[in-house]
Amino acid sequence: MSNSDLTSILLLLLLLVGLAQILGWIFVQLRQPKVIGEILAGVVLGNAGAGHLPAVAHFISITKNQGNILDFVYWLGLLLLMFLAGAETQQLFNREERREVGWLTFVGTGIPFFLGLALAPWLIRPSLAGTNGNRISLTIVLAVSAAVTSVPVVSKIFADLKILHTRFARLVLGVAVLEDIVLWLALAVATATAGTAALHPRAISYHLLTTIAFFLLGLTIVPRLIKRINKARFNVLARSSPTGYVISILLAYCVIAGLLDVSLVFAAFLAGFAVVHKKRRLFAEGIDAIGKVGFAFFIPIYFAIVGMKLDLIHGVSISMIVAFTLGTCVIKVFSVSLAGRFAGFRGLDLINLAITTNARGGPGIVLASVAFEAGIISPQFYTTLVVAAVLTSQIAGAWLDYVLRKGWPLLTPVAPGKLPESSREVPSTA
Repeated sequence: MSNSDLTSILLLLLLLVGLAQILGWIFVQLRQPKVIGEILAGVVLGNAGAGHLPAVAHFISITKNQGNILDFVYWLGLLLLMFLAGAETQQLFNREERREVGWLTFVGTGIPFFLGLALAPWLIRPSLAGTNGNRISLTIVLAVSAAVTSVPVVSKIFADLKILHTRFARLVLGVAVLEDIVLWLALAVATATAGTAALHPRAISYHLLTTIAFFLLGLTIVPRLIKRINKARFNVLARSSPTGYVISILLAYCVIAGLLDVSLVFAAFLAGFAVVHKKRRLFAEGIDAIGKVGFAFFIPIYFAIVGMKLDLIHGVSISMIVAFTLGTCVIKVFSVSLAGRFAGFRGLDLINLAITTNARGGPGIVLASVAFEAGIISPQFYTTLVVAAVLTSQIAGAWLDYVLRKGWPLLTPVAPGKLPESSREVPSTA
């Protein structure tokens, strides 16, 4: 690689990360999710923005052809995002309010998911399918996209509004954690069956069973094994370089997944899930270091490239965006409201829970990225999923901010004595 080629790549990375951070900061000041500004940075530099100019388009096309470095940075950002999401999932999971979380998960998530599965034969059109898309993989992606809730974006909204300590936040995050684990498994099955029309049924079954076994072992047995290795005396790397050790676990998971032909995205999620333990947060220094570097550089670039991949000139179907966004929002809000009533909530509680759990955020965008890269969905459907994720996250953030500014409770205060003091809702004006 020549010096001029390397300079071009570095310049494009500079433009991507710089603009992503600036626009992300602007959206944070507007009390909107930072990820929206990061995606907009890619849109500005993409075909719908500056990339529409011949000189800029030529520069970007030359850079993309230099050893696929941009693709590597994109995938590394996605893997780090999934790794940190897995680590956050393990930290946020708790056993309080089991009854409420159970109702909100099984009914609030189950209805959209199974409705997606049931209605898919009538909803699937050729315009939704990518080069490797088949009815099975498209059906699963449609069902997952209707049910997914964002742990990273919702937790960031809660942190910005200073309500992360409340019972409302624990309920929503508990639901999001449980449903994301199930939905990531479903998406793993979709990618395993993508493009399998030409494969032998035995090969299809092997691929599918391998993916499911890898996922289930990564949630149960392997984390316990990692915990023992973490404490082992022979583990010199863990003691001398916690950050290096954590990165080694991430890479090991991805290498094993690659050898088994399992999606590396889910391997990264399971690696983060295995590193952190509920009773004792091991290697916090390493995870924090990875998080700082990831959220400062690789993850903003990943979301910016997501924006660049949006074909807002030829790959947009307004009717598809409107129909999908409205349809899935109505189903999700209705399902969560029904689940909330079964759990004992009423009135404003139901609205707050329904709108917040409808935020698709990062997982919605990751779903779109994974399905698009696997060839399951078309560019039009990819754009639709990303736009829906952005809009639902904006609505959730704006609504919670409005509720808090009005001084309304996020959840109706419970009767004294039913919950410990730390579990009672404290309205905030943040």
